Amino acid sequence: AQQGRVREKVYGKQKIYFADQEQLPAASDAELRGLDGEIAARSAQLQALQQSCRHMEAELKDLNSSMTSPEIAREIEALKKDCAGYTEKLERIKSATNHVTPEEKEKVCREQQLYRREWRRRKRMATELLDAILEGYPKSKKQFFEEVGIETDEDHGVVLPANV
Repeated sequence: AQQGRVREKVYGKQKIYFADQEQLPAASDAELRGLDGEIAARSAQLQALQQSCRHMEAELKDLNSSMTSPEIAREIEALKKDCAGYTEKLERIKSATNHVTPEEKEKVCREQQLYRREWRRRKRMATELLDAILEGYPKSKKQFFEEVGIETDEDHGVVLPANV
């Protein structure tokens, strides 16, 4: 710094040293344009290399995530076995003689609706009757059910089927 090669700046207790640029030769406009052109060429080259690298990384990721030939062969065998099983099952179903006709299906659905409606009606009647008895009963509903021996749908986990 005393010889003038390096400059010194003081910021409080800190000192910063840097090269004295006044001693460096000044670049001509032609040299600056040449350097700018070289920077632009190198930037374009860098962009091309980065894009090529991204493309190769994507290709590597695809290759790593794809199945190998032995894995594909095992998968094909498993699928052929499944297909054969399904074909056999389909043939058994087609050859069965006990098909349900649409009329029979409709009849069963109507009967189910009838029984479900009756179940709801009877359950409502029983609940209303038991509620009327419990109005004057001194003990709890649970104690009354135990004494009389009443078992509810809920005790056995039975749920009324939904409408179909």
